[in-house]
Formats: sequence, structure tokens, C-alpha cells
Amino acid sequence: MKLFLTIIAVLALALPAFAITIDRCTLVKKMSSMGVPKSDLPKWACIAERESNYRLHVVGPKNRDGTQDYGIFQINNRWWCKDASGRKTANGCKIACNDLLDNLDASAKCALTVKKQQGWKAWSTLKYCEGKLPSVDACF
Repeated sequence: MKLFLTIIAVLALALPAFAITIDRCTLVKKMSSMGVPKSDLPKWACIAERESNYRLHVVGPKNRDGTQDYGIFQINNRWWCKDASGRKTANGCKIACNDLLDNLDASAKCALTVKKQQGWKAWSTLKYCEGKLPSVDACF
């Protein structure tokens, strides 16, 4: 039993090492390469920082309605991706929720779809990302 608990403890400490965290400039450069206007890049960076602290692997806790949010932009499974539970979702991004984890390309593409359909208001962290934001010029 003691060996089992030791193995669990080691795994719990080691698993975060496999998770991917990117930096602000990596995100900004990726979104710029996808055609995102430079004027929008600071807001995207702010949202990613507020939602996940630039961690691609984050699955949020269950929301009040039982849904969950996935990836760097915390994209909701009720509307935008299909989770592993098999329950019916709108799946607006036509993607499995797990494919949003550790996959910056898929997350950015889906986030752009969300913004196109719902605007910036889709993110509850928007209130922190309005007004004057830090420049992204140093990333280029």
C-alpha cells in the first residue's frame, strides 16, 4: 500500500511537467500568422492570460450548468466542442474538446470561430481586457 501511495504521489508531481505552457509572444505570433489583425492581438493575449495563464492543457471546473471549458481560451463544450461524455452539444467548431488541449492551432482556430459568431463578449474575462493593453510590438 505504501508503494502504491508513493507512485501516486510521484505521478501527481510529474504530470504537470508534461503540460504545455506557452508565452505571450508565441500566442501573438501564431494568431498573427492566422491573419488576426495586429490591433486584436493584445486582447487575445489578455484573454489567454486571464482564462488559462497561457496553459494549453487546462480543463476548467464544471460550470453551474454542468458544462466545462477547455484549452488556452477556455472554450465551452456546450456550444463549441464535443466532450468525451457523449452528450449532445452544438459543436460549433466541429472538434473534440480534448483536441483543444495542448494544440494551439486548434484552440486559436476555434476561438476565432467563437469570436466571429459571438464577438468578444463570449469571454467573461473581457472586462479585464478592455482599454489600454500592453503592446505586442516586442513580439515581432
